[in-house]
Amino acid sequence: MRKKFHFKNQEQHFLLGGTFTIPEGEGPFPAVILITGSGNQNRDEEIFGHKPFRLIADHLTRKGIAVLRYDDRGVASSGGSFVGSTSVDHAGDARSAIEYLFERNEVDKSKVGIIGHSEGGLIAIILASEYDDIAFIISLAGPGVDGKTILLEQSDYITRLSGVEESVREDNRIVMSKVYELMSSNESHEAWEKEVLEFTSAYYSAKGIRDYNEEEIEQSKKNLIASIPEDSYAWMRYFVMFDPSAYFASIKCPVLALNGEKDCQVLAEKNINAIREDLLASGNQNVTTMILPGLNHLFQNCETGLPREYGLIEETFDQKTLDIMSDWIVQLYQ
Repeated sequence: MRKKFHFKNQEQHFLLGGTFTIPEGEGPFPAVILITGSGNQNRDEEIFGHKPFRLIADHLTRKGIAVLRYDDRGVASSGGSFVGSTSVDHAGDARSAIEYLFERNEVDKSKVGIIGHSEGGLIAIILASEYDDIAFIISLAGPGVDGKTILLEQSDYITRLSGVEESVREDNRIVMSKVYELMSSNESHEAWEKEVLEFTSAYYSAKGIRDYNEEEIEQSKKNLIASIPEDSYAWMRYFVMFDPSAYFASIKCPVLALNGEKDCQVLAEKNINAIREDLLASGNQNVTTMILPGLNHLFQNCETGLPREYGLIEETFDQKTLDIMSDWIVQLYQ
């Protein structure tokens, strides 16, 4: 059974719209909330014509697990605004969703967990470190290392797979590392933009006309500033500075972390290893991590994993990954 509803963000006092799917039979049931990745997305996490959260919700509900998914703030039937918000604000939205589940008679309040994709995995980490009433978390391509490292490695890996020559990639690594460093010291987008332009002008001028002409330099600077507009600067700045290792020590609930082997956005091996090692080091022994062969950031079977493939692939979400998630939750409560 599906129920559409609204619940209130308890801190900022606006309504979020969602869908609650309830298994057949007698409850109360284990339950999860689904948290989308970066950018404003609807409750289905709709992207490139795919609706992975609708598919996940349907699969889990058929396995006896209630599921709540909701529109991000400022999207579809949800109020609020993305502008100026950060992952901390989005964690507040997710916490309000959990509080709503605790009010439902169909839900076993001792078995409420979180499934977060990409940035949603980051939010799951934040909430699980702060609240003892979260029974489990599943991280789908969530971060295990700091945001700056993720972004730099993402850019370098994608450009390498795309055939960009090493000298250009090296310039990009140096420039973007400085761009993110300047974010840490500049809360204001205006001040950050000024320092970025000063740095890039000096850097490319020092490279000399042999490597870049003046028109190329000016276009690169414009593209760089346009890639991080003022309305998303607060979010990006928080992400760049976010280090999940500071949260892992406080997470005591069971954790399942999954990454696709061909994920170009959150590179699998480094992030999965960091999640596992940091959680085990903190004394959490109920940790399961997997790198799933052939899957990209959206958990589609793919050729290269490059984002340009996402909309070309017919599959929405890998069936084996769906089974891994549902089997793991069911086994927790057998």
